[in-house]
Order: sequence, then structure tokens, then C-alpha cells
Amino acid sequence: MSESTLNGKKVAILVTDGFEQVELLEPRKALDAAGAQTTVVSPQDKQVKGWNIKEWGDTVPVDQPLAQARPDQFDALLLPGGVINPDALRMQPEAVAFVKAFVDAGKPIAAICHGPWTLIEAGAVKGRKITSWPSLRSDLTNAGANWVDQESVTDGNLVTSRKPDDIPAFNRATIELFAGGR
Repeated sequence: MSESTLNGKKVAILVTDGFEQVELLEPRKALDAAGAQTTVVSPQDKQVKGWNIKEWGDTVPVDQPLAQARPDQFDALLLPGGVINPDALRMQPEAVAFVKAFVDAGKPIAAICHGPWTLIEAGAVKGRKITSWPSLRSDLTNAGANWVDQESVTDGNLVTSRKPDDIPAFNRATIELFAGGR
């Protein structure tokens, strides 16, 4: 993919404290390199703290507080994982509504690891082929998804991936999906 593949595309990255650091930083770097304008959106106002495998990681500035973000400002959505981050987001009605607006508009969404938890709350997984961190299999299956164990899965406007090791495949699939999206 060339550096201009995503020129003009605005991508929201929805996170709160406890996101898996590499699942935000690496996809963001790839999206930025492809020409996208990425924006960290969070219920937190100033910064969010990452999780780095087994301990707290670095902080990342919040570009736009969730309270001020409008889904119609963005072309696509990235949902990093980590156990803490999506579990907290799915309990916040404003975060779920933000994700649901992307779902309802048919905009492209990329979710990795535990990120699909928020998609379940937004009603986005029924009848969809999805992968995730293995412990989400029952949650996704119970919500009507067809869970598969693959490094990256694209189903319509949704791309999902399992874990940090899958980030190269996830990044390629995300850029491809976002390039063809609205």
C-alpha cells in the first residue's frame, strides 16, 4: 500500500485506560503511514494509560474527549483490545452509542483481541464471521457471531484479529478495508 492509500480518511481510535499498548500504537502508526488522520477518542479528557503485556505501560494523549466526538466526523473506527479497555468501554453507554453509530452507518470498523466485546454491546456481531482473543469465543458465539481462529478476518465492513502477534496481518486488512470504505 502506498503512503496515500488513506489520504483524507479520518479514523477514530476509541480507547480508555487499560488498552493493550501495541494494539493502539502499531495500527495507528500503519494508518498514519498510509495517509489517514487518526484521532484518539476517549471518555478520559487528557490522556489514557496503556497496558504493556503484563504491566501498566505508557500514556497516550487524548485527541478528542468522547463527549465532544461525533461519529459523523470520522470515516472509520479502530477498537484496540486489552482486557481492561473494552470491558470498561462496553459499560459506558456513550462509548457503546459511539460504536453503534459506526455500525448503523455501515462504516468500516477494525477490532483486535478483546476489542469485539464493545461490538457485542453495539449489536454488531450477529451473523458475522469474527475472530478475537480465544477467551471471547463463547461471548461472541452467544451473541450470534461465527467465531473462527484466524489471524485476521474481514466480513463486510468489519475486520477482526486475535492478538498482538497478528498485528501485521491486521494492519494490512485494516488499511485495505478502510481504503475501500466510505
